[in-house]
Amino acid sequence: MKIFLLSYISITLFLLSPSLNSQEIFTKKVVLMGSDFEITVVENNISNANYFIDLAIKEISRIESLISSWDKNSQTSLINNSAGIRPVQVDKELFELISRSIKISALTQGAFDISYAPMDKLWYFDKEMEKLPTAQQIAQSVSKVGYENIIINEKKRTVFLNKKGMKIGFGAIGKGYAADKAKDILIQNDVKSGIINASGDLTAWGQKPSGDDWMVAVVNPLNKNKVFSWLPIKNSSIVTSGNYEKFITVDGKSYSHIIDPRTGYPSEGILSVTIISQKAELADALATSVFVLGTDIGIDMINQLKNVECIIINSDNKIIKSNNIQINKI
Repeated sequence: MKIFLLSYISITLFLLSPSLNSQEIFTKKVVLMGSDFEITVVENNISNANYFIDLAIKEISRIESLISSWDKNSQTSLINNSAGIRPVQVDKELFELISRSIKISALTQGAFDISYAPMDKLWYFDKEMEKLPTAQQIAQSVSKVGYENIIINEKKRTVFLNKKGMKIGFGAIGKGYAADKAKDILIQNDVKSGIINASGDLTAWGQKPSGDDWMVAVVNPLNKNKVFSWLPIKNSSIVTSGNYEKFITVDGKSYSHIIDPRTGYPSEGILSVTIISQKAELADALATSVFVLGTDIGIDMINQLKNVECIIINSDNKIIKSNNIQINKI
């Protein structure tokens, strides 16, 4: 299937004014999981819309409680606190998410790894860093990273981190998963059309009241005020990962917030990655993975996956795309 993308990479949702029929577009913005979420539904009236939007918010909040590593009472925290000590029995949903994450890690040669969490103590991208971590500090943090050391027992539904000091976190997959689950709950409640936008991890279904597809504005990552093109999104997801919004500068050099979990160092060579797939969860994980793998290996991997497409903007501001995307600039 060819997807026609009309250029660049940071996602902005564009909603047309309500159509003349009885259905309208209702959108609510809310902060969840520490990020800005925008929930959109097509409904007949604001009362129905608010009811369904609240259902989505409750579902995202439920996911946050399940996967949060900051909540000391969450199952994720219990897994982390039991690292190197004992296996932890978890809910089926969390077990399956961890299992899928391990499979993505194997697929991406470790470029995606939910056990990267110990590195969070070394790199800070929400405040200024006066100096870089030492090579010794980085090597020590990497020694506690490795999806091969996440031991799962399907029969007992247990998760065991077999090294003390190991931690898992869902920062590179959690928002996409939450977006998928919110969409699922709305579809189950017969909401025919809508969008869940989790700070750029976007999944959409159905159509606008006019019968047209939802459109996503694709903008230059170096100039967000300039729209290069529009991308129709129909029952699919699109996720962008970029180093142009969140980075640090030390001694005149910029460092991306996307860390290679295999080396402990920030990734280089790519400005932005956009993944299009059916599930936001997968798109979320693959966007980070391609960033870490680099252009050649990343594109080669994507070209081998069914119903997944990719666009990369490299550090020279050149566009590299997977096989089935045609780019038409405005």
